[in-house]
Amino acid sequence: MESRVSGRLIKAPESFLDPSGIREVVAQARGGRRDFIRRAFAAAGAAGVAVAAAPMARAAAAAGDGDPAILELPAHSKSLGQPVVTDGYGKPSQYEANVQRRQSPGLTQTTQASVSFAPLQSLFGIVTPSGLHFERHHQGWWDVDPSKHRLMVNGSDAAILKTPRVFTMDELMRLPSVSRFHFIECGANTGMEWGNVAVPTCQYTHGMLSCSEFTGVPLRVVLDMCGVDYKRARFVLGEGADGSSMTRTIPMELVESGEVLLAYGQNGEMLRPENGYPLRLIVPGVQGVSWIKYLRRIEVGDKPYATKDETLHYIDLMPDGKHRQYTSTQECKSVITTPSGGQVLLDKGFYNISGLAWSGRGAVKRVDVSVDGGRNWRTARLESPVLSKCLTRFNLDWNWDGKPTLVQSRAMDDTGYVQPSYQQLRAVRGTRSIYHNNAIQTWLVQENGEVKNVQLS
Repeated sequence: MESRVSGRLIKAPESFLDPSGIREVVAQARGGRRDFIRRAFAAAGAAGVAVAAAPMARAAAAAGDGDPAILELPAHSKSLGQPVVTDGYGKPSQYEANVQRRQSPGLTQTTQASVSFAPLQSLFGIVTPSGLHFERHHQGWWDVDPSKHRLMVNGSDAAILKTPRVFTMDELMRLPSVSRFHFIECGANTGMEWGNVAVPTCQYTHGMLSCSEFTGVPLRVVLDMCGVDYKRARFVLGEGADGSSMTRTIPMELVESGEVLLAYGQNGEMLRPENGYPLRLIVPGVQGVSWIKYLRRIEVGDKPYATKDETLHYIDLMPDGKHRQYTSTQECKSVITTPSGGQVLLDKGFYNISGLAWSGRGAVKRVDVSVDGGRNWRTARLESPVLSKCLTRFNLDWNWDGKPTLVQSRAMDDTGYVQPSYQQLRAVRGTRSIYHNNAIQTWLVQENGEVKNVQLS
């Protein structure tokens, strides 16, 4: 019978570089080296082990006389707490202060055109708190006055849309609304790992991913109000109001399905400014760059618009040197968040392997987990709800025997698509790409319990 003694785990170091260290990483990246980031991460991990070991040692020393945390009443059990509504908007506990979005050192050269990564390894369930939702900006974020924000709807010619209109936020929010849970993933998520292992933790390998409940008006409702000729209008152009004027083409069949939303709500409140307040486009299953923030214009046309960010960027560089364009759907993918890179397993015994799976083509049907580098697989539990184009949480019981272990997850969606290994993906896509890396992630649990990011050839 397997041991059910629960193992203990040390969290991954959340922040391991100061500003001077980040500058050093940038300089090294230009020369194709990553030595500094590896040394800094190793030092942070060692410090974390030391800090975590101290209270454990104290507890062990007191074990003979009982645990003081049980025998002695703490202050919060003997006195009045803080008054109600100390803060008008609630905040996380001070003991969770390290759970933050973070930038990846050396990834971007300017703070406005940059990315922040969600701390997936510290989250539960499938919903990402709005304050931890990953960000991708092309020219910084704005807090836009909703009373002055407008959405224009027009056609590429006079016949394709009968009645061009301009909507205020008030007018949009009076229309019938829906609320749906969907994931959003940047096309470049896991992009740094195409050639080899580049970053140490799950936050940086997969953290350009989040999932929220979005509330808004189906775009089709608004297009119907404007009298769109759906036989001719087969594409939609979304345009943002920030300085980059982000524009993307959306196939009309996605709009006709009713999935595409003009969203103003996220997780029960208005969108956050970093996430496109007061209005953004929600395009379920499609890479995040198409989820236009600060949405100010919708145009309908009869052909793709070939904008900068769909012909030069967010494309796939193939092994023969050609660019594959308009590959917006995020294919089936998964990642184990516990145990994952930077964490430390302190004991042999029982652990709950946990992670996330998702597919841009529908719902996750099954997730298999391997603890021997893919030679054998066990089917994990899919925790409810399991929704289309939404994150799905999976769990699997595991008894660690203290030996080196290669932990992996492999997802399948309801179309039958199976997440590929790196070997399978690179056979088709090569190693020089940036976008749409959905290969199986491998974490190495070493004999000393430290978990590292590795790749199997």
